[in-house]
Amino acid sequence: MQKHPIRKTGLSITNICFGTSGLGDMPDTYGYSVSEARARATLDAIFDGPVNFLDTSRNYGFGRSEARIGDTIRARGGLPDGFVLSTKLDRDMDTGRFDADRAWASLDESKDALSLDHIPMLHLHDPEHARDVTEITKSGGALDALFRMKEEGHTSAVGLAMGRLDIMLPILKDWPFDVLISHNRWSLLNQSADAMFDYAQANGIAILNAAPFAGGVLSKGSAAMPRVTYQLADDDMLAPVREIEALCEQHDVQLGAAALQFSMRDARVASTIVGVSKPDRVQETLALSAAPLPEAFWDAIAKRPKDLSDPEASRIYHPG
Repeated sequence: MQKHPIRKTGLSITNICFGTSGLGDMPDTYGYSVSEARARATLDAIFDGPVNFLDTSRNYGFGRSEARIGDTIRARGGLPDGFVLSTKLDRDMDTGRFDADRAWASLDESKDALSLDHIPMLHLHDPEHARDVTEITKSGGALDALFRMKEEGHTSAVGLAMGRLDIMLPILKDWPFDVLISHNRWSLLNQSADAMFDYAQANGIAILNAAPFAGGVLSKGSAAMPRVTYQLADDDMLAPVREIEALCEQHDVQLGAAALQFSMRDARVASTIVGVSKPDRVQETLALSAAPLPEAFWDAIAKRPKDLSDPEASRIYHPG
């Protein structure tokens, strides 16, 4: 697969990354549960495939995602050579505390769960949900801790992974991140990350674009998955999805292929993070990425008005 080097970190990542939040069993977010056996089968399919990039987080499923990944890594005798595992420092989920001490504790928890002494890629996660963002950004705060972790060899690449652009872009401008993860803000439904992606590209920050399916609706369709960005959707919210579905039907295009390739064909995006929760979704994702799509379809997509609003402005956040 096509690979993208990450600055001078020594890491090189495939242009698809598999996201594992769903493998942590998060029914409040996705509307369904994932058993341990199903998660294990999905992880085996990932490790046996051509993608070398996997993303998780300390708080996905309150630790279940990392725990299940760690069990699989141990059963397989370690992380495969050249495989890049990405995880994230997280706040205390009970108190919202996210100071430097909490960041170091999160790192230790991830290392224990994953059975890894070195985390290839490490992000600071969701500062907008912490109790006080200044705990993170102040001198001696969680961001200082993140960059100290890189200096001390705990990780090779450091990034920022979050949603709200009004908080994210100023932080990106203040720190020398290697990578960023943005979710739900560069998709067929929403392009609000456009200006941030321009800034990141101009400053050598690798862009990892997550949730190209907007929580699943752009993969399964509006009839089967009436949720947009993890929220139950009414007819108004589903209207743009149905417009895209109509264009896909007109041009004989699979909806999932269009959504995935919208991200992958953007030269600014180093890798697109696709959440999977079944083993057969791994091969299906690869097939969607390679499906031929006519230029007339992309011309039609380009004529649609761009939605630059916050796609999660009305979201009621549930961590599970």
